[in-house]
Amino acid sequence: MAQPIATLIEKMCDKNESEAYRYADKLAEIGGEEVLDELLVILKGEDLENAMLAARALSSMKDNQNALDPLLELIHDKSLRYQNGMFVQALEGFDLSQKLVDVFKIYLYGNFKSSLLAKEYLDHVEFDISPRTIRKMEKHWNHYQHNSPEDEAFELKKLEVEEMIGEMKALFDEEE
Repeated sequence: MAQPIATLIEKMCDKNESEAYRYADKLAEIGGEEVLDELLVILKGEDLENAMLAARALSSMKDNQNALDPLLELIHDKSLRYQNGMFVQALEGFDLSQKLVDVFKIYLYGNFKSSLLAKEYLDHVEFDISPRTIRKMEKHWNHYQHNSPEDEAFELKKLEVEEMIGEMKALFDEEE
């Protein structure tokens, strides 16, 4: 590993460093495959704070698409369900156009912050949609409906999801 990169990573991961995020931002500016690989190791590591800093850096990097699937794995990790908001926020720096189902699952099952961020992505990202994608979304929605209490929050989500899926289906009904 190149010395400046190693030094920046060391400072970013230093628990006594009050501005570790600046080192994460500097790593993002440097970018490249070496930085991406090093940040992925940290992202997948045991230290949640360092993983969040790595996610921040990866989100800001150019050519970061190879980090998207590992980031989504972390977000979907059930043990981090109530701590993954920062990771979901990092998704804003990625091309999510192929990840509609993943974002939809975050919307359904995420904590308050994660679900809110996922809804923003669902509303504003231009996703590649196919009938197969819609069927996968319906599968997750059906599972959610059968495993969630039918409270006020559920009813609100139900209205939003049924409208969303209905609009997507209408796109393909018009083509026929």
